[in-house]
Amino acid sequence: MFIQTESTPNPATLKFLPGQTVLAAGTADFPAPDTAEKSPLARRIFAVDGVCGVFFGNDFVTVTKQDGIEWDHIKPAILGAVMEHYQSGQPAMDDGSTAASGHAEHSGEDAEIVNQIKELLDSRVRPAVAQDGGDITFHGFERGVVYLHMQGACAGCPSSTLTLKMGIENLLRHYIPEVTEVRPVAV
Repeated sequence: MFIQTESTPNPATLKFLPGQTVLAAGTADFPAPDTAEKSPLARRIFAVDGVCGVFFGNDFVTVTKQDGIEWDHIKPAILGAVMEHYQSGQPAMDDGSTAASGHAEHSGEDAEIVNQIKELLDSRVRPAVAQDGGDITFHGFERGVVYLHMQGACAGCPSSTLTLKMGIENLLRHYIPEVTEVRPVAV
């Protein structure tokens, strides 16, 4: 098995491509070891000293390291953990566990605007940030402000604020005049 790695805009995060499906649908975010109880793959990766975050997409795993840890010291152990997992035949998520579909539910008089926001995120934003090993999901819309949750390589990335304000906010404001601002949320 050959696992490719790619750098991301976040220097604390690397993207690992195992060459097979990680999640058939949705994404899964494990921002700390205690959140990985339903994922054999995430538990294996968190067993590597220096790992502080794991995120799954369709065909990739992004791993975030602690400050002060060098990739040269932990990358071989992470590659080994991913390889061992796939050789074991276990799924990435335990039976009965589901990955997040992405966006938070929203109902109300602005449902049409929210649907337009989600459609733009799904068609223009999420595919681009997935290439960088992350995801951005809709969390809410209130009085012109769109609240987005950043995951994987996007969470904590030095350029995430710029991406959010200059990229996503400008895109949404261009197509949806009711949008006045975009803000990140921590879940």
